[in-house]
Amino acid sequence: MRSDEMILTGHEDLRVVKTIESIKENFETLICEKPYEKITVKELCSRARINKKTFYHYYETLDALMAEMQVEMSRGFLARIKDYRLPEDLDKVNREFFLYSAEKGEVYEKITLDASWHGIRNKMMGKVNDVGWRNSAAYQKLSTFERGLLMDFINGSTLAAYRRWVQDEKRMPLDEVVAILNRLQLGGVRKFFEGR
Repeated sequence: MRSDEMILTGHEDLRVVKTIESIKENFETLICEKPYEKITVKELCSRARINKKTFYHYYETLDALMAEMQVEMSRGFLARIKDYRLPEDLDKVNREFFLYSAEKGEVYEKITLDASWHGIRNKMMGKVNDVGWRNSAAYQKLSTFERGLLMDFINGSTLAAYRRWVQDEKRMPLDEVVAILNRLQLGGVRKFFEGR
């Protein structure tokens, strides 16, 4: 199965649904407990109360399971921003990122903020960036270097604001955090695209 496909289509036997849900729920618990490289199929199967053969029936590897979760997380966010135009609506996209992130819980925060999940987070962000910016004529005119630098700036500042907000136990109202991020970020992005 390719990593951009979902296992569950809605037509499965209830036992299949329960097995896959158990795998995912226990995987999420492990994600909250330890770095990704420390999670094993054996431990996951033990927690999910399945044998390894059952796990491998649905997923080739833990990476395949993680890829499916990434797709699910990415799709949810992309659905929220599908009608926005970039870079014009970057302020709205930033707000949606914070709203979406606030709804997702501990697993999402762990993957998004913990340094040990850096590679996985970057894959997820890369997919979101590709889809979110592909219809931007101004972005398409940029060189590969310029695109990379722009995405590093936007992603870095957005994640830094989100990380600080979470570390501060989300005491500042979300709209205030987004307003600060937008003041810091948008001036640079708008200036960057001027005259292009």
